[in-house]
Amino acid sequence: MKAVVVIGSSNTDMVLRAKKAPLGGETVIGSDFCMIPGGKGANQAVAAAKAGAGVIFISKLGRDIFGDNLLANFKKEGLDTRFVFRDKTEPTGAALITVDDRAQNSIVVAAGANFSLLPSDIKKAAEEIKHAACIVLQQEIPENSVAFAIALGNRYKVPVILNPAPARKLPVSLLKKLYMLDPNESETEFLTGIKVINISTARKAAARLLACGVKHVIITLGKKGVFACGKGFEMLVPAFKVKAVDTTAAGDAFTGGFACALAEKKDFYECVKFGSAAAALAVTKLGAQSSLPARTEIRQFLSRQK
Repeated sequence: MKAVVVIGSSNTDMVLRAKKAPLGGETVIGSDFCMIPGGKGANQAVAAAKAGAGVIFISKLGRDIFGDNLLANFKKEGLDTRFVFRDKTEPTGAALITVDDRAQNSIVVAAGANFSLLPSDIKKAAEEIKHAACIVLQQEIPENSVAFAIALGNRYKVPVILNPAPARKLPVSLLKKLYMLDPNESETEFLTGIKVINISTARKAAARLLACGVKHVIITLGKKGVFACGKGFEMLVPAFKVKAVDTTAAGDAFTGGFACALAEKKDFYECVKFGSAAAALAVTKLGAQSSLPARTEIRQFLSRQK
């Protein structure tokens, strides 16, 4: 099986549990605190690796204790870290995450070294990208680096998956080069101007993105499941019913699981189902990478579903 190349951010996540997120000027008493590996790029890389894919990770860390710990964790999770670079001046990225009693989260990210991941760094992995099963990207790295990676994937005819988070405007010239775009509801509204409140609005928003040239659109709808479409087809895959504890890495688990299944040449529906199962299992545990399920867990979970 060809490798999945994930290009993106690495953070140290500092997670606080509280009954509710604080309002402006308000202090609330939390119940738990933990410091764990995170960052959307790293989460998706680890998700794909734990799901069973060979993963080459391209990222940048600071030369600090947080970077040392993250790099050690990447190696423990089985990632190919040849292209995880260290910045001489910028610190490792960090995120402050509050998780409330409804398992909803609010996040503030300090990019740090993530915004020093440049096209020249990505270019060093051009040969690995050329032979990859797919490329997975997010938007916690510079815009020109995202654009460069997409162009490189197109040059080598490697499918590019973009998880457009955090949301920012994307030119049509980039959208038409994507194999898949997988925004959540709020990101979809930002990109299309259409508020996603039901399947009808999800269909309308997805159609607008397809009209820009994206080959496949998957809108993750939380408890409502996943709406997916492409040329000549659409599907609604209901969410698996689980007891949610923390939704922090649900989207990353989906993207990583989908990429793993795509690398295994599963059909589109099977990729969506596999990613949905990974996401469902992820929300049953606290944290980002610590919540991501192993391949055996995903398969056992799917075997129990009707």
